Amino acid sequence: MSPKHKPLVWLSGEVKSPLFSAEARIEAGYLLRLLQAGQSLGMPRSRPMPVIGARWPELRIQDEKQTWRILYRVDADAVVIAEVFAKTTQATPAAAIKNGQRRLRAYDDLVKG
Repeated sequence: MSPKHKPLVWLSGEVKSPLFSAEARIEAGYLLRLLQAGQSLGMPRSRPMPVIGARWPELRIQDEKQTWRILYRVDADAVVIAEVFAKTTQATPAAAIKNGQRRLRAYDDLVKG
């Protein structure tokens, strides 16, 4: 990893096969690498998720038979990943929102504390 790239901090989830297809895993890795390099992403690759919290967008990964979401935040020193889940309906699952918020609070308390 280049010194200019921010590390990934995985609070939950992972991007691996067989859950993700090889193509989706490559796309997710590419998008995360762009974020690590400081690039901003917009639609259709990323969209804001203010229901979770300030500065928490989601990456949108279309797989062969599944649509994946990666909830993340770009901090000054890291790209923080709070949740990885399969999207099965138009609405974001309540559990994903709750888990993302809980993990965010715990992470922020740990980093600030």
